[in-house]
Amino acid sequence: MIVGIDHIGIYVRDLETSVRDITLLLGHSPSWRGAIGEYRHAWFQSSNVALDVIAPEGSGPEAQKTRAYLDKHGEGIWGVGFTVRDLDEARRILTRRGLEILDPGITRSVNERGEMREWRIAMARRTSTGGITAFFVEQGSSMAGAPSPSGDAVVGLDHVVINTSNPDRAAAVYGARLGLDLRLDRSNAQWGSRLQFFRCGDAIVEVGSKIDAAGDGKPDHFGGLAWRVQNALSVRSRLAAAGVDVSELRQGRKPGTRVFTVRSCTAGVPTLMLEAAAPT
Repeated sequence: MIVGIDHIGIYVRDLETSVRDITLLLGHSPSWRGAIGEYRHAWFQSSNVALDVIAPEGSGPEAQKTRAYLDKHGEGIWGVGFTVRDLDEARRILTRRGLEILDPGITRSVNERGEMREWRIAMARRTSTGGITAFFVEQGSSMAGAPSPSGDAVVGLDHVVINTSNPDRAAAVYGARLGLDLRLDRSNAQWGSRLQFFRCGDAIVEVGSKIDAAGDGKPDHFGGLAWRVQNALSVRSRLAAAGVDVSELRQGRKPGTRVFTVRSCTAGVPTLMLEAAAPT
């Protein structure tokens, strides 16, 4: 039913500043820029997942509501969109599994030349997803146009991190209700954490919690993004030369990986760059 992650939406205060930062971060320009109601946005398409950078515009009620959200929570991820083949059928199945799904609607984006792109989505109520903003995008209705990969650019999304205080609830949401494939459920006393890895198309939804978490009723929240790169050293060198705050290159937790953390130019999203060794 769910075949992948369509895109990750992030809220920012200033679109031009954020587009400049994300272009530098990912190593390529947005494939689309347009306006949706009281918002302007820039769409950065990668090989498997897009990043939709959204900023409020004007003084209408939706724009004011989003600015209030930004004042309270700051810039960062606001939602994740899952790709489904048939939105009506997916909504029927997800509703039967206990999710509350709103009626589908059409989102239309118009650029400065008057060109229009649109996609069909349905939102889930956060009360049924553990607090995460999740929505479902009908396959083929969203925007494509991934850039050709280069050695010092991001190739695609490896995983999106969600933090929870109730891992059993999260397992029910992402495994039983969304139907994602739980590939690994791992606890590590040294890290003091429990990690659940759900395969979603060509990416991973990683759910993290404390080992002794028993569920305190608090809503889940997004923890950040990990991007795939072909050559971590090359990407790090490019970013460092541009004045971006980056950590030292280090071995990842998964054997055969190299990673580094990006601390600036991320639009408020905790960001990791990950290079996986070629399979033997």
